[in-house]
Amino acid sequence: MATPTPTGRLVSTEAGQHLILERSLPVGLQEAWTSLTDAEHTAKWIGRWEGNGHAGETIRLQLGFEDDAPWADVRIIVCEAPNRLRVVTLDAEVNTAWDLAVELTEGTASTDLVFTMYSVDPSAVGEIGPGWEYYLDQLMASLTGAPMPAFEDYYPGQQEYYRSLAG
Repeated sequence: MATPTPTGRLVSTEAGQHLILERSLPVGLQEAWTSLTDAEHTAKWIGRWEGNGHAGETIRLQLGFEDDAPWADVRIIVCEAPNRLRVVTLDAEVNTAWDLAVELTEGTASTDLVFTMYSVDPSAVGEIGPGWEYYLDQLMASLTGAPMPAFEDYYPGQQEYYRSLAG
């Protein structure tokens, strides 16, 4: 398969560079929300999770499409059904935290999704951007029944695009 066209952009703010990707999901708002927050549904496109899923709590997410399917702790910062989810990944091994948000807005025949990774390291966006493109396209495939994409179609093919965004 050809490399999918990358869609992300970097936005500069006082708080740093934010990576933003958008998708138009071919489902209603509630189904879109369920695909982002229900463990059975997230298992289809990013991985299953354990915990109670409330704001202020930490869940464990198994990254089902990564090598060795590792587990990650994810702190839920905001969970405002059915429109806004914000989480911070906690990784003690590499001492990093990713601040991630998804906003959903209902359209007439679809739901608009805006994904934001706050304060992304511009030197790493060449690796990070293709990964989020891949996961969001997996979400799309899980909603439409289309074949799941292959990560190799995204990386390294989209790497240069994302590096160019960082300047």
